[in-house]
Amino acid sequence: MLPTLPYLGTVNPPSDDKRWKIVAATMRKLGNHRSALIEALHSMQQAFGYLDKPGLVYVAAMLRTPLSKVYGVATFYHYFTLKPQGKHICTVCTGTACHIKGANQLLKSVSDRHHAKPGETTEDGELSVLTARCFGACGLAPVAVIDGAVSGRLTTETLEKKISEAVHHAA
Repeated sequence: MLPTLPYLGTVNPPSDDKRWKIVAATMRKLGNHRSALIEALHSMQQAFGYLDKPGLVYVAAMLRTPLSKVYGVATFYHYFTLKPQGKHICTVCTGTACHIKGANQLLKSVSDRHHAKPGETTEDGELSVLTARCFGACGLAPVAVIDGAVSGRLTTETLEKKISEAVHHAA
């Protein structure tokens, strides 16, 4: 049963995609209350891989929350992304210890080799290059996370080897 809001009428998901049932169930479980916003965005990103405008509008309507607040939360937290990501994700730490120990060289190497700057995805959709402020592994600096696996004490060569292993292992 779709909720009916006095000022919007019936709130429908952006598409017939069955994954919207998962997102709606998350919000319903939390009472379709504004406090469910972050959990709803997590559910949407987990289901779809990113947060798109129609989805943000849907969540805003379901939670009776201004779209500006939903967008503000989606852009404030580093975990959320508004663009589709590649099949593989390389996130390089740019915190102080990693910066001092060569994070910029790692990013330049990945960017030069894969033609994707931080925040971008390669044209073939294989690799997204991201940055994060700190992973809490400063003793292993410089650090990157590739498809969820933390790797430390990286050089440009070892990072490229790990990216290559991730991309080719999954192929």
